[in-house]
Amino acid sequence: MNLQTMKAQYLDSGVCLLTIDNPPANTLSLELQQDLYEVVDTLGKDPDVRVIVFASAHPKIFIAGANLNNVNGDGTKPVDYDEGCRQMQEAFNRLEQIPKPTVAVINGHALGGGCEFVLACDFRLMSDTGTIGLTELSLGLIPAAGGTQRLTRLLGKAKATEMILLGKRLKAEEAERIGLVHQVTSAEALLEEALAFADKLANGAVQAMGLAKACIYAAAEEPLASGLKIEREAFAKTFTTGEPDEGLAAFFEKRKPDFINTRIANS
Repeated sequence: MNLQTMKAQYLDSGVCLLTIDNPPANTLSLELQQDLYEVVDTLGKDPDVRVIVFASAHPKIFIAGANLNNVNGDGTKPVDYDEGCRQMQEAFNRLEQIPKPTVAVINGHALGGGCEFVLACDFRLMSDTGTIGLTELSLGLIPAAGGTQRLTRLLGKAKATEMILLGKRLKAEEAERIGLVHQVTSAEALLEEALAFADKLANGAVQAMGLAKACIYAAAEEPLASGLKIEREAFAKTFTTGEPDEGLAAFFEKRKPDFINTRIANS
């Protein structure tokens, strides 16, 4: 991959560690958006990559959000706000729908667009010194890269309304308590803990995880009958991956399944 704002490190476990490095504050630039498309297209189809982890090269910021200097454009032509939002929403949609587990390692601030980024990841691990929130209302704006939708689906209407309308910045402990992040650890141990968590995922049935992800996200968007149909189809598709063969054999043989060496030819 030829990434402009991320550095990729491929680990032996099948984990790909992507370190976001977009100085000075890891803003949600057009280049970062383009790199997300590349990540989804390339890593999503790479059979050797089982889990994707996003970390930050900045010691105190995961992603700072949009570059506010560019919000109103350069004055030479009208700004197409609708199209700008659509493009970022699409990038995050594709990140959310990648058929492999994704982990966000929140080492510092993840505010505004940074929070929207991590909401599109499957798992969020956070430093005990970090903060997170959708803070756009403090600027007279609203979250527009999927934040109003994903936060409401995750936390419910009441808590999402409180966070968004008040522009709240949550500390790590409260973010974990309400279910916004999955795990909090010290800043010093964060990356090590996150990679251990990712290794555990990588040793699982990641093709089945991808199918389960599609069902989970359908539950938020589809009527029950449609969701159940998607679930049935996904269940049947697991048997094309070889993972049930290994999982069931391991169960009856009373051993740990080896899913890492089980993959379909066109994965």
